[in-house]
Amino acid sequence: MLPAIHLPSLAVLRCFEAAAKHESFTAAAEELSLTQGAVSRHIRELEDQIGAALFRREGRGVRLTDAGRTFARELFDDLERLRRTISHAVAAGSTTKLLSIAVLPTFGSRWLMPRLPEFKNVRDDLELFVYSRSEPFDLSAAGIDLAIHTGGEEWPGAQLTPLCPEGLVAVAAPQLVHKFGDTPRDLFNMPLLHMSSRPLLWENFRQTLAGVDVPARKGSYFDQFALVIAAAIAGMGAAILPTYLIESEIQSGTLRQISVLPDSFGRNYYIATPAGQTKPLATQFANWLKKQVSRPLR
Repeated sequence: MLPAIHLPSLAVLRCFEAAAKHESFTAAAEELSLTQGAVSRHIRELEDQIGAALFRREGRGVRLTDAGRTFARELFDDLERLRRTISHAVAAGSTTKLLSIAVLPTFGSRWLMPRLPEFKNVRDDLELFVYSRSEPFDLSAAGIDLAIHTGGEEWPGAQLTPLCPEGLVAVAAPQLVHKFGDTPRDLFNMPLLHMSSRPLLWENFRQTLAGVDVPARKGSYFDQFALVIAAAIAGMGAAILPTYLIESEIQSGTLRQISVLPDSFGRNYYIATPAGQTKPLATQFANWLKKQVSRPLR
C-alpha cells in the first residue's frame, strides 16, 4: 500500500493552475485577486512538497518545466472534474433530477439548442448540464450521462445507439445561384468551401457527375462546420453540409439546396451512454432525441 500523501490546499492548487495557464505569476495574481508575492509563495510551497521545480525563471517571466507541464495537464483535468462534481452537488440540493449531456459544438448550437426547451419545459425539477465535446472521452470518469457523437461506431467504454444519418447536401447562397446556375454541375463553377477534416467531399461528389472535370480541391478550407456555414451564407462559395446544421437557412432561403449527396458520403450521428449503465432520465432523453430527428425545426 502506498503511504498517505498530504494533499496541497485548494488555494495552492488554484494558484498553480492560474500560473500554469498564463505562464505568468502576475497574470495569475490578477485572476485570483492576490499579490504576486502570495502566488510565488504558494508555487514554492507546492514545489517543495512535490520535490521538483515546476517553473523556470526566464528574465522577468516564468516558463513551465517538463515536470510542471505534465503536472498541469493532469491537474487541469482533476480540477475540472472537481468543479463539475461540486456543480452537480449544488444542483442536487434543489432538485432530484440531473442530466449531463456532451454534444458536438455546431450540432449542439444549431440543432439541439432550438429544440432543448421542449424537453426541459415539461420537467420543472430537471437541471441540465450541457458540455461541448468533439472527440470520444471517458463518459463515466467525466460524469456525463449521454453524448452525441458523429463518425464511426468506435467509443471505448460507451454503448452507441444510432441516431440519424448526417444527410449531406450541397448548398450555395442565392447570389451565387443567380450568377452561376442551380444545377449540380453549376456548383463546380463556384468557389468551393471545404471542411479541412474531410477534404475529399467535393472531389468524391464531382466523380458522381458526368462531364465535370473541374479540379474540386481548390478553394477555402475551414476546421469547423460553423465556419463553413458562415462562409457559405456570406457568399464565399458553395458548401457541402449536413442538413441538420442548416435547417433554418434552407427554410428561410438564406442557403439554396442544390443537390443531395448519396448517404454513403456522410457519417452517422450516434447517442453514446456509459457502457453497463442505464439512467432512466438519459433513456428518456435518448428516446426524445430519436423523435426529434424526423421532425422539422419549427
